[in-house]
Amino acid sequence: MSRLSAALPPWLAHALRAQRGPVPWSAVVRGALAAGPLLLVAVLSGRTSVGVVAALGAMLAGINDRPGSRRAAVRRLGVPALAGAGGLLVGSYAGQHVGAVTLTLLLTVLGLLAGAVSAVGPVASGAGTQLLVAAAIGAGMPLPEPGWQRALFFVGGAGWLLVLRLALPTPGATAGDYRFDGERDAVGGVYDAVAALLEAVGGPDAPGRRVALTAALDHAQDALGGPRLRPYASSAAERRLHAQYAAALPLAEAATALAWAGEAVPARAVEGPRRLAVAVRTSTHTGPLPAPARSAPALRALDDALLHAADTFDRGGDDNALHTRRRTTASLARTVLGSAGREYGVRVALCFGAGVAVAQALHHARWYGSHSHWYWLPATVVFLVKPDLGPLASRVICRAAGTVLGAVLFAGFAALLPRPAGLVALVALCGALIPVATRHFAALTAVVTVLVLSLVMVGGEPGASWSRIGETLLACAIVLFVGHLPALGQRGGGVRARLTHAAEAAHVYLAHVLDDGTTDDRAGRWTLRREAYRALAEARASIDLAAAELPALARHAEGTDEVAATLERLVDTTTACAVQLDDTGRLTPQHTERIAELLDELAEGRQRAGLVVKERQALPVPLAG
Repeated sequence: MSRLSAALPPWLAHALRAQRGPVPWSAVVRGALAAGPLLLVAVLSGRTSVGVVAALGAMLAGINDRPGSRRAAVRRLGVPALAGAGGLLVGSYAGQHVGAVTLTLLLTVLGLLAGAVSAVGPVASGAGTQLLVAAAIGAGMPLPEPGWQRALFFVGGAGWLLVLRLALPTPGATAGDYRFDGERDAVGGVYDAVAALLEAVGGPDAPGRRVALTAALDHAQDALGGPRLRPYASSAAERRLHAQYAAALPLAEAATALAWAGEAVPARAVEGPRRLAVAVRTSTHTGPLPAPARSAPALRALDDALLHAADTFDRGGDDNALHTRRRTTASLARTVLGSAGREYGVRVALCFGAGVAVAQALHHARWYGSHSHWYWLPATVVFLVKPDLGPLASRVICRAAGTVLGAVLFAGFAALLPRPAGLVALVALCGALIPVATRHFAALTAVVTVLVLSLVMVGGEPGASWSRIGETLLACAIVLFVGHLPALGQRGGGVRARLTHAAEAAHVYLAHVLDDGTTDDRAGRWTLRREAYRALAEARASIDLAAAELPALARHAEGTDEVAATLERLVDTTTACAVQLDDTGRLTPQHTERIAELLDELAEGRQRAGLVVKERQALPVPLAG
C-alpha cells in the first residue's frame, strides 16, 4: 500500500489512507449503550420520535468521542452538543414559521457564523458542524414535539453518552482513581516520547521523534486542561498529575537541545524517562534513576531535570504546576474575524445555503415524493465542506463511496430484520462501530448512513436508501463547485493564518530567551516554548492538508512548507540557546550564527510565500555571547 500511495496523486492517496491503532473498546461499549438503548426505551414507552432525536444527539456525540481524558471529554462532547441543541431549536421554529426563501437566507447566515467560528479549533469546529446539521434536521424533519423539547431531548442523548464517558472505567485502568486514567496515560506518553527522542539523538529518526514529543505534550496539555471532575476528593491526585506534567517540560527541553546538537547520548540516559512513564501510569514511586553523564550543557540539563522529576514524583506537587496560557476573547475574535475565519465562513455559508436552496426546490417540486427528507442534502454538505475530515477531493470520494455502501447495506438489513426490534438492534450496532469507523471517512459515512436510515424508518417514514445516494452526489457537486470558486480575499487564508501565528509565537519565544535568558523565569519560558511548538504543529497539519488538495487548490499553499520547516529549526535552536544560557550564561558563536542564518532564511521564505509579519513583531538579532 505504501508503494501504491507514493505513486498516486496526494488527493487520491489520502482517500485510501486510514488511521491505525488499537481498537478503543471502551468507546465501542459506550457507543453500544448510547443511541440503541435510548431508542429502545422510547419505542417501548410509545414516544418513538423522542427516541429518534435523542439517538441523533448520542450519535453526533459519539463521533466526537475520541481517546483522551474524561475532563477533556466534557468540553469535546458537551460544547458541540449545546451548539447542536441551539441549531435544532432555531431550525425547528424557522422551519415552522418562515417561507422557503427566508429559511434559506437564515440558514445561510447561520452557516457563515458557524464556519467562521469553526476556524478557532477542533472543539469549535465540532460545535459548528452540529449547529448546522441540527438546524437542517430541525427545519426539515417532521416531528410532533415543539422545538424546545427537541433541543432538550437532543442534549439528553448527548448527555447520556457523556455520563457513560465519565462513569464507566476504562478496561485495564487499575492504578489509583480510574477517573484519571486518561490523564495518567497522556502524561506517561510524554515521558515515553522523551525517551524515544533521546534514543534517536544523532540518527535520522530524531526529527520525527521530536514531532512526536510535541504531539504527546499537546495531548497531555489537553487532557489536563478541562474542568475538574471531583474538586475535593481528587485534589491531591490532580495536583500530582499537574506536577508530573510540569516536571516533563525541562526534560523535553533538554532532549530537544540534545537532538539539536546531534551527538548520540548514552543508553542509560533513556532509562530514566521510561521509568518515570511507568511510575505515572501505575501511580508508584520511580526508585533510583540512572544519571547521565554531565559532559555537556544539554546533558547537565537532562540530569538536573531527572533529579527534579524524581523529587516531584516522591513528594507530589502544587496545584499551580501546570503553566498554560488560555486564548483570550480578543484572540478568539481575531481568529473568527481574520482571514481564516472569513474564508472558511464564506465557503461554509455558500455550500450550506446552496444545499438548502437546492433541497427546498426539489422538495417543492415533489422530487422527494410524499415524505420529506430534504434536510439530508444540506446536512451532507456540512460534513463535506469541513476540512477537519481531509482534503476536499478525498472527502467527496469517501462520502460518495461510503453512502453507496451504507445505502446498499441498509436495504439488505431492512429486508431481513424485524421491525422495530431489528432496526433498534442495528442502531446499537452502528453506535458501537462509530469509534472504529472514525479512522476513515468512508467507513464513518457508511456506518452513519445505516444508523440514520434506521432511525428514519423506526420513526415511521419509509426507507430512503436510493434517494440518499442521489442527495449525496448532489452535495458532492455543490461542494466541489463552491470549493473551487475564487475566494473573497487571499486564498489559503487558513494555512497562512496558522503559519503567521506560528511565526509570531516563535518570535516571542526567541525574544524571551535572548532578552531574559539569564533570569529565573523558566516556567514562563516553558509556556512560550509550548505555545511555539503547538502553533507549529497546527500549522504543519494545515499545510499537509492543503498539500493533499487538488492542484488548483494546493498551489495556493506553495512555499508554506519551507517556512514551517525553517520555523521548526528556529524553535529547536532557540531551545538549545535556552539550555546553553542556563548552563553558562552566554551563547557560543555556533548558536548565534545559526540563529542569524535561520532568521535570514525565514525572511526570504516568508517573502516567497507571501507572508507578512508586522514590524513590531520583528525578531531581535542576537549578539555573540
